[in-house]
Amino acid sequence: MSVPPYKHFTQIGDPVLRRRAEEVSGDKVNSPEIKETIDCMVHVLRHYDCVGVAAPQIGVPLRIIVMEFHEGKKNQFPAEIYAERKMSTLSLAVFINPELEILNDKQHKHPEGCMSVRGYSAQVERHDRVRVKGIGMMGTPSELELEGWSARIAQHEMDHLNGIIYVDRMVVSSFACISWPQINEAKGETAIWFNK
Repeated sequence: MSVPPYKHFTQIGDPVLRRRAEEVSGDKVNSPEIKETIDCMVHVLRHYDCVGVAAPQIGVPLRIIVMEFHEGKKNQFPAEIYAERKMSTLSLAVFINPELEILNDKQHKHPEGCMSVRGYSAQVERHDRVRVKGIGMMGTPSELELEGWSARIAQHEMDHLNGIIYVDRMVVSSFACISWPQINEAKGETAIWFNK
């Protein structure tokens, strides 16, 4: 395995996003290559101020996810939306070869976006409570029970490991460019940026 090829998000259409990611073999878990991949994922997560990254999103077809919903993100949402979507802080969590278990049948439908479908969002229904188990790295737990928005993040990232993108699960009629007001205001003379 070589170093991660990208420090940006692969975009829908890249074949790496549509294949099932491979498990990290036991003899590679503590290798310098896996550490470098995880370091890169955490860097990308924080550089783009997002909440989750799966290894395929930086071009690495391995079963690794990182998630984080830091305290500062609370200020990015109106209080009523933060409460309605059951958002809460989530400390950095890193999982190699994660497995996800649904803990109840309750589901919520909320707008969801993806850094690999830059500039768009849609309503997606997700389970309310899940458990993620795997090999924890960087001092993070190897098992987490998650609820609300954090459970949504985990389900979204796990989908990436199986070649699934949120557009496969979305309410089709809700798919929208999140920048449409700015595009109209700029008379079409604007762009969706893929870097930061």
